[in-house]
Amino acid sequence: MSSKKIQKILIANRGEIAIRVMRTAKEMGIKTVAIYSDADIQAPHVAYADEAVHVGPPASSESYLNTARIIDACKELNVDAIHPGYGFLSENAGFAKLVEENNITFIGPSTHAIEVMGDKLAAKNAVADYDIPMVPGVNHAVTEVNEAKEIAGKIGYPVLIKASAGGGGKGMRVVEHAEELADQMQRAMSEAQSAFGDPAVFVEKYIGSPRHIEIQVLGDQHGNILYLFERECSIQRRHQKVIEEAPSAILTPEKRKAMGEAAVDVARACGYYGAGTVEFIMDENLDFFFLEMNTRLQVEHPVTEEITGIDLVKEQIHIAEGKALDIKQEELKIKGHSMEIRVYAENPRENFLPDTGTLSTYLPPQGPGVRVDDGYQQGMEIPIYYDPMISKLITHGENREQARLRMLRAIEEYQISGVNTTLDFCDFALRHDAFISGDFDTKFVNKYFSPEKLNNHDPEKEEFAMALAAHVFNQRSNGKPVNDGQQLSKWKLRAKQ
Repeated sequence: MSSKKIQKILIANRGEIAIRVMRTAKEMGIKTVAIYSDADIQAPHVAYADEAVHVGPPASSESYLNTARIIDACKELNVDAIHPGYGFLSENAGFAKLVEENNITFIGPSTHAIEVMGDKLAAKNAVADYDIPMVPGVNHAVTEVNEAKEIAGKIGYPVLIKASAGGGGKGMRVVEHAEELADQMQRAMSEAQSAFGDPAVFVEKYIGSPRHIEIQVLGDQHGNILYLFERECSIQRRHQKVIEEAPSAILTPEKRKAMGEAAVDVARACGYYGAGTVEFIMDENLDFFFLEMNTRLQVEHPVTEEITGIDLVKEQIHIAEGKALDIKQEELKIKGHSMEIRVYAENPRENFLPDTGTLSTYLPPQGPGVRVDDGYQQGMEIPIYYDPMISKLITHGENREQARLRMLRAIEEYQISGVNTTLDFCDFALRHDAFISGDFDTKFVNKYFSPEKLNNHDPEKEEFAMALAAHVFNQRSNGKPVNDGQQLSKWKLRAKQ
């Protein structure tokens, strides 16, 4: 297969992931094109790109999901490749096919791989020829209550009813007893139809307190597939991740190898190329079971980059150009430990309810081992139309404890006012004995967290801290040295009182 050099990439996304992709592209000498909606005219990703194209009104259905307008923009600006980021169109097989039909390179896997792994039942059937541990259940759609009851009777309660085309906790119901099954199945099917346009569900054994561990894979178009170790993603709310780390605190080298090789087999089952993630759940006996494959770059990919030294976006681009991987499995080593927290505009005191407002203060942390992937600046509004994630805060250390303590320091330095965020929840979680020991699972929030656990935060002290941060920001913005100490010292003294 001959290689072709990509000259210009349109990033079919917004915010921090758009900037993340552009940074690597610029380092590779590749021109970048941003797209933006009316809500994002002033967004940093628009200013950062070499060129930018308006694609529609704020609603994502009329802008970031407007495939016809995106393709037209590529033609207008002689774009030869599209990177979808994550979310939006990243796992849309129809969009990938449309891109290819217009002779534009899709920086991602094949349409076939997206289709197979995008349907949980198809994915289960695809990997059936490989010796991959599966959760007890069935590999076909279930629509009749009597059949569901028969399956549940065989595998034993509790069972999980799950949307075949779903994700993010939608179309998912846990059934503890047989008399609940009919009602819960109808609810799951209705929600699946509403969310995904497909009511198909399947039934499997419910693992009550699992860990969520995923394996990063990379495959090229020449049949080479690698695993880049694991990420621990068990700290979640509403079935969505909040804290991730790499490597996991509990995997032995033997278990890591077994999971990595299983992930490679999953990728091989659909002829996968590009960057992808194979997700597993692990029970209390450390037995693991295949969950699904995400055929895109993950939000938490930075922790893998930190422990391997590999730029995953750069590898995606090289693979899309037809180049073979120049890394061997035996050459990959884990270097230290990395953690990531997702800084959401949400209120942990109100069941993580999304929040909107203006970032009246926004000063990210700095210093050794700290990385911030963000797409906002001070003074910007958090729009209601998109995911409420403000940034990803990543730390790296020589070991897990150094990465944890570095993260706590970075959280303390992170100054945000104007909206509620998940920073104080993440601070709580990282200080909890269960997290420190590594003995936690996906029920961490239910087991250990309640809003009153955050009530020890002193609003008056936080107000002084924000005033200090705003002063420093204004001094720097005006090109002045930070105050030599008199006024700042007064603030510090008052904040400590």
